[in-house]
Amino acid sequence: MKYLSLIAAIFTGDFFLKNHMEKTLEQGKTKEILKGRILLRKYHNEGACLNIGEKKAGMVAAVSLLLTAALSLVFLFTLTKHGRGGLKTGLSLLLGGAYSNTYDRLKRKHVVDYFSFNVKWKPLRQIVFNLSDFCILIGALIVAFTGDSIAQE
Repeated sequence: MKYLSLIAAIFTGDFFLKNHMEKTLEQGKTKEILKGRILLRKYHNEGACLNIGEKKAGMVAAVSLLLTAALSLVFLFTLTKHGRGGLKTGLSLLLGGAYSNTYDRLKRKHVVDYFSFNVKWKPLRQIVFNLSDFCILIGALIVAFTGDSIAQE
């Protein structure tokens, strides 16, 4: 139950953050928070990571849906296994983020990204993220490095 709660918390939290940014932040405007370390900016990403495939948003949405469905099946299979808390946690983080971004792709036709890091290195400063992006990254790292295997018996 805790893994399903984690998925729901990520989806719900990012959903509300995205809606808040859509309502309160003008496209192209930047607001500094946390003593200027974080830049709030609204960006509509019509592609995948770093806007790859922006000209083929429908295909990106279909691939996103397919991968999210496949990952959901892996997660459900993993839930039936005893132990493997690291794998279940990693998959929960991945799925919470995937559900949120896939929902955006299907419902809004773009993913709402809303913050950047105010760092000196311009390429990183220009990338706009959302909460789901970090959950997907952290979840993937946990799955990769946890040592748990989906095929383990």
